Amino acid sequence: MSVVQFTDKDKLQNQSWSCRNRRQTRHKVPPTNESKQFIDYGKLRWLCGEQTSAGGRVELDKISDEDHSFFMENYHQMFIDARATPKISLGRADGISLMSATNLSTGMLSTLSNLKDQNKKGSRPEEISHEIKDHLMLLHKERKIADPEVIKTNRIKDLRRLLKKLPFERSGEDNKIIYKHLKAFPLIANQITAKELKEVCAVVTLDIWRDEEYTVFGNTGFYIILKGSVLAQTDPWIHLKNKQANKPPRNVTSFLLDKGLPELGVGDCFGSLERIEGQEINSQVLTLKTKTVPCEFLKVSSNDYKRISQQLKEKDLMEKSNLVQPCEAYKLWPRQSLQMLAELIEWVSYPENTVLVSEGFMCPFIGFIKSGECHVLRQVEVNHKLRNGKEEKRLKQVVMGKLTTSQSFGEISVLEAEAITCSIVTATDVTLGVITPERITELDETTQSLLLQSNERTFGNLSKEEIYTEYVDQELQREWNQFKHGVVVNVINSTGIRPGCGKWSKSVPQ
Repeated sequence: MSVVQFTDKDKLQNQSWSCRNRRQTRHKVPPTNESKQFIDYGKLRWLCGEQTSAGGRVELDKISDEDHSFFMENYHQMFIDARATPKISLGRADGISLMSATNLSTGMLSTLSNLKDQNKKGSRPEEISHEIKDHLMLLHKERKIADPEVIKTNRIKDLRRLLKKLPFERSGEDNKIIYKHLKAFPLIANQITAKELKEVCAVVTLDIWRDEEYTVFGNTGFYIILKGSVLAQTDPWIHLKNKQANKPPRNVTSFLLDKGLPELGVGDCFGSLERIEGQEINSQVLTLKTKTVPCEFLKVSSNDYKRISQQLKEKDLMEKSNLVQPCEAYKLWPRQSLQMLAELIEWVSYPENTVLVSEGFMCPFIGFIKSGECHVLRQVEVNHKLRNGKEEKRLKQVVMGKLTTSQSFGEISVLEAEAITCSIVTATDVTLGVITPERITELDETTQSLLLQSNERTFGNLSKEEIYTEYVDQELQREWNQFKHGVVVNVINSTGIRPGCGKWSKSVPQ
């Protein structure tokens, strides 16, 4: 029988990989706080200087004591700290500048220089650091440019870029950007409403003229110059909508051509949104000639604007008619009379707690409630007891009812020019369709008589006894609510449920 002896080496081989000798002391490696360093090979070549051979190696036999001393004094400059860029102090005039040494370098220095180039717009320190605060500006939006010329240039670029798409290719976001830019052109924004301008943005096109001395007829639409220039051939060269100050259009004559009319450039406007009556499309009024080509124009066709304007008018008239017809006094009115009345309506909005009309004064308009709620108040004279025990007569306001959607007020007061019998105050934000007394005169006598016969005074049939009874009921309800609230508060405070109130409001001595 043989005896097998195991050596220490065999025991170590048979042990599992996860087992360790607990008797053996294990020491942790101390952490290093040294930052990573990179070598700037450009500075290394600068330090070696003439001792470097054509193959890039240093020839030891050419190193003198002076070169050795210079290398030992400046060798630390060839290391690049990852936390910061070291400054370079040139102590040797060898013809290599700081800029050339930087261009020869690689590694971390090139990365940091690229980062600096990317952040030219921000206020960066001279030495690129790895501090978060120095890079936070990259996460923020750039400051908006305030120079009007730069803003104008960017606006023209955006319009040219978006108008290169056909109208059916543009998205809703594209039309919003066009609308924002067109609002900055007062010659078109002041002529039409915001609704019309939004609809116009969906049909504007880009008109391109590539030849010189070609005639552009401004009677076909409204133009904004985006590129190139044109020379006016008539005075005026623009016709504004519904403006009394417009000059009468004239045909081209030799006198006008010799007058020296101005040259229109980028950002200028010409043409007309509405065709001038009595003039053909290709008439000689509002004509211009291309000068600097190619010319690019933003064009709003007069036919498109006419169609959009008509559609919006019909939609608005239908909305106003639907507002008037559900009212109790107008349910049996003929359609023609309803449309005549709806054409006079204007939209207004009022915030909460706004007094629309006061009792005893003439109503400023006939109101049709589109949305919201109004309270109707009546005045009542009651006795008021003073602190000294005396009583005096005072006027109090009593809520007698409310007006909601599809209700109207003020017809009799406006038509008869008499004081209204109640006060009307908005209980919520209210949108009204109103007809002013000046617009009422535009109705014919038949419609005015129908309007007078169909309506009655707003809450004008209430007697003083009914008003007084309503006031007493509201006062009793208010006193009862105050009494209940007071009892509940006293019970809660007396049992100490609410800290800081009642007997628990006093500070407890420590």
